[in-house]
Amino acid sequence: MKTRSLLIAVALGFTAAFHVAPVLAAGDDSEKTPTCKKGEIWNKKSGKCEKQSSANIDDRNRADYAYSLAKEGRYQEALAVLDTVKNQNDPEVLNYRGYATRKLGRTDEGISYYLRSVAAAPRYAKVREYLGEAYVIKGEIPLAKEQLASIRTICGTDCEEYKDLNEAILQGKKI
Repeated sequence: MKTRSLLIAVALGFTAAFHVAPVLAAGDDSEKTPTCKKGEIWNKKSGKCEKQSSANIDDRNRADYAYSLAKEGRYQEALAVLDTVKNQNDPEVLNYRGYATRKLGRTDEGISYYLRSVAAAPRYAKVREYLGEAYVIKGEIPLAKEQLASIRTICGTDCEEYKDLNEAILQGKKI
């Protein structure tokens, strides 16, 4: 009964959030970001690698590049790039930090970043997918299914985030 009440409250919160909160992008997976050597960041504007400390690279560019590093398995480097982002409370920055730490085997730490991202942007489907995957790793399938239900309210059952988390839950695999 308690769980049902919680789910209803969460669902009502998402209904309210739907009208005021934007749906965030899921990272720039549409094209391959060129990789730079350690200590450098790909600058989308200049079209070249620049020192990580460059003032010419904005937070969005830094976050997107960190995500591309993490997707390539360069998790420590991704975290180092995320450390250079000014707004450490940005939902995407928190999500990418959670992803990199989870992939480094620090699942509980990753979950803490995901939860902060969810609190800041409840309709951000990608963070809910990754949070659900972290719950699968911990064997917390009911919590993963709650995230799947949230994703369904955000983008339906045909979006990548729903399909990926649903598959992870069905297989129960360690992601």
